[in-house]
Amino acid sequence: MATTRTDPLTLEVVELIGTVVARYYEEYDEAAAAHSLTGAQARVLGLLALEPMPMRKIAQKLKCEPSNVTGIVDRLETRGLVERRPDPADRRVKLAAPTELGTRTAQQLRDSLTFAREPLAELSEGDRTMLRDLLRRMLGEPGPSPDRPWTRGVEALDP
Repeated sequence: MATTRTDPLTLEVVELIGTVVARYYEEYDEAAAAHSLTGAQARVLGLLALEPMPMRKIAQKLKCEPSNVTGIVDRLETRGLVERRPDPADRRVKLAAPTELGTRTAQQLRDSLTFAREPLAELSEGDRTMLRDLLRRMLGEPGPSPDRPWTRGVEALDP
């Protein structure tokens, strides 16, 4: 059974994580509004710019109901930012994919998010790697493996 940590350091770290998340979402919502998008629409567009995916997968990544995603994709499609297309692996499945305009808009959104990027740039590569690895460990992601080279360094963090 996990114990609850209420020491001052743990409480400070939790508070700092909450502040970072709140500021990130605030900046994301402001960037989205500059493109007449909601924060949710911008997040979906950002996900789709990485790879086309079915509604179910979008919902899993955003931790929301697929019906909510359908409405968001409908609005993005109406704006010409997203299109639905058959999945080449299973033609019964429809993928949401960004249009050329959607890809450009997602890039503009990403470029305008300076809150996390600017302070992170001031950290050394080693510090950024350690921060990434600690965050992955907090999320319970698996340790390093040959087929996941981006996870190298996690083993050094084990107590």
